[in-house]
Amino acid sequence: MSISIASSQFSAALLTKRGSWTGSARPPPSLLIRLRRSLPRVRVFAGNASPADTDLSNELDAVLSFSEIVPDTVVFDDFERHDGIHDLFHFAPLCRFPPTAATVSSSLLLGLCSLPDTKFKSAIETALADSECYGRENSSDRLSCFSNKALVNVGADLARFVPGRVSTEVDARLAYDTRGIIRKVHELLKLYNELEVSSQRLLFKIPSTWQGIEASRLLESEGIQTHLTFVYSFSQAAAAAQAGASVIQIFVGRIRDWARNHSGDPEIEAACKNGEDPGLALVKKTYNYIHKYGHKSKLMAAAVRNKQDIFSLLGIDYIIAPLKILQSLKESLVKWDQRSFASAMGPAAEELVAAGLEGYVNQTRRVEELFGKIWPPPNV
Repeated sequence: MSISIASSQFSAALLTKRGSWTGSARPPPSLLIRLRRSLPRVRVFAGNASPADTDLSNELDAVLSFSEIVPDTVVFDDFERHDGIHDLFHFAPLCRFPPTAATVSSSLLLGLCSLPDTKFKSAIETALADSECYGRENSSDRLSCFSNKALVNVGADLARFVPGRVSTEVDARLAYDTRGIIRKVHELLKLYNELEVSSQRLLFKIPSTWQGIEASRLLESEGIQTHLTFVYSFSQAAAAAQAGASVIQIFVGRIRDWARNHSGDPEIEAACKNGEDPGLALVKKTYNYIHKYGHKSKLMAAAVRNKQDIFSLLGIDYIIAPLKILQSLKESLVKWDQRSFASAMGPAAEELVAAGLEGYVNQTRRVEELFGKIWPPPNV
């Protein structure tokens, strides 16, 4: 089965408690990767259709029944505008979607520095005024100290506004330095401890080079949760799972984009030859691998491009979704009546339903004819 589940397969999957994905050596916990809650009475259809028979109000509610959605859009408002309550993740009125987790990174710091005064910019300024950093004679050490403090100050503030974990980026210049990554994570964790942020609320985002994966293995053995990113191949994903990474992040759309403009990657070409989207195929293969061998890692899908990507990924632990897609899911709702139902069925459904009914009718008649011949029984 292709990971891009067709309409009938997708609706059946939502109503199936257990199933399997093609390629798994043994059936995984469910066709939808991992059901986070008991199944709702809901049918969600891929393509242009929307929920037809549901206790939930729209496709977004249905999606949330299976995966945790992490918004990919952040707009910063000033604290005072909301009487001290900072609306960090601010959505259009039609699709207000509270954040569940957050990432603090160098790109986020750059964005904050370009904004007017906010609580988060204040966190950066506090870091730049830190006397410990000022006391370092080496300029590189001083700047590294400032960066660490800024990341952690902002991360600690974020931890107060999201119920889930905050992932903190590890300096990408250390991507091929296992000891350097571990040392950097220890430095960041020490600063978080000083701000009384529990390590259970933290992830450390590390590039999935071999050295990064090895650093993840060693950090996880210490009880430090890691988030391996830049996963674009099964070898990376499998090694990350073996290392015990808490989160493995696969960039679905980026793999698809690469495949459109390049050739020569055997893994991608094999997926395309099988009629699969290479990014979604990697998620499927990684999921099957994790559950086949009982690894603890959670999957995160990023760079999703459309609603069909969301539907095809339902059940993985985290999906990072752009605001436009969330709005589309929020606004998708069809209230069916007899006329709209009949017009939407299409010739295939009409013909197949009629054929199925005819078969059942014929079997019922044969049963009645048989009963007519053998009744009454000899001993009655």
